Amino acid sequence: MNDLFANEPRKPLAEALRPATLDEVIGQQHLIGPGKPLRLAVESRTPHSMILWGPPGVGKTTLARILAASFDARFIPLSAVFSGVKDIREAVEQAHAELQRSGRHTILFVDEVHRFNKSQQDAFLPFVESGLLTFIGATTENPSFEVNSALLSRAQVYVLNGLSETELQQLFRRAQDKGALEGLSFDEAAVNTLTGYADGDARRFLNLLEQTRTAAHARKTGTVTPDFLGEVLTVNARRFDKGGDDFYDQISALHKSVRGSSPDGALYWLTRMLDGGADPRYLARRLIRMAWEDIGLADPRAMQITNEAANTYERLGSPEGELALAQAAIYLAIAAKSNAGYTAYNEARAFVKQDKSRPVPVHLRNAPTRLMKELGYGREYRYAHDEPHAYAAGETYLPEGLEDVRWYQPVPRGLESKIQDKLDFLRRLDEEARQQENDQ
Repeated sequence: MNDLFANEPRKPLAEALRPATLDEVIGQQHLIGPGKPLRLAVESRTPHSMILWGPPGVGKTTLARILAASFDARFIPLSAVFSGVKDIREAVEQAHAELQRSGRHTILFVDEVHRFNKSQQDAFLPFVESGLLTFIGATTENPSFEVNSALLSRAQVYVLNGLSETELQQLFRRAQDKGALEGLSFDEAAVNTLTGYADGDARRFLNLLEQTRTAAHARKTGTVTPDFLGEVLTVNARRFDKGGDDFYDQISALHKSVRGSSPDGALYWLTRMLDGGADPRYLARRLIRMAWEDIGLADPRAMQITNEAANTYERLGSPEGELALAQAAIYLAIAAKSNAGYTAYNEARAFVKQDKSRPVPVHLRNAPTRLMKELGYGREYRYAHDEPHAYAAGETYLPEGLEDVRWYQPVPRGLESKIQDKLDFLRRLDEEARQQENDQ
């Protein structure tokens, strides 16, 4: 075992195994496979500006370098974290000089382009437009929100995906074939553990392999098992970004699982977000919102349970209080669903926003003074508790011209089916009262 790592490469594994051609790239076949856009661009030798949008460690920088090499273009990399307008101007000057000296085109690669503000993005826009530069941006954030529209209209957006377990296993075999894991024996379960830890991130996967190799060397062992990995690796949380696309995609998945009556789906996405570091108080607030939006009066217990779950979390904190949130999510998923109240509110709000200011009917007005009483305020108001069924049949409570409005339409599920029966009964009383009034 003494010479197990005698020929260990000095470069980090992720750099040593970085692909040099499209054929060596693992994953992203929807972009680089036969007949796909980036493959066609390379084969036709026609570069174009683009934004590579995807999670960390899926090959955005690698693809940009391969494209530059394929087009025999000068490659100028900038990081939006460290660069400013001055760096952009220097890149433009280098592109001018290169074009005059050798006739070579320049590709300007901006990593984390979403971190450039509007003025920084505008600084290189004219040179992209003139053709002096081909712009390739890399971002983990949705370009629709983070890249200005002028630049977005001049660049094709390509979405990159996290690597699948099968693709990560391909990467593992490549590391073996290149001799990077010489002397180490991985059982199948260990490889599966590593691919799970990597969470679709090729860079993280290779870094984990490197940590494993170093730990095996230190412990003078050549056998790698899941137990060994559990002892020697510090594993980051699953892919999650507080406030980024993954965050909103996951909260959307949680909400839609609840709405779709999938308790397992709701539980999965809730625990994914908790595992990723989401604020449990935020999740509690979203569960309360779901109770009002998607369950409503079909099951008023949903509001009680979600509010109690939020209060329980405030008392217990994590991890004990998370159980209350989990059970609230399960209850919301299995509860009878109704968006009738939510829809009625939105329709009423939209109507009022565009409608005129209709006066309050005289019989509904408050009459605290003598003058108001003399003007007839409240004179014809009927006190519902003094009427049969505690209901003033035939009375109207809406302004003139809106007597027949019915924004609230209960659904035939849960408590709302009984609410509909009650409304039907009251409307029959209204019809009878109006018929009697007409007969008189």
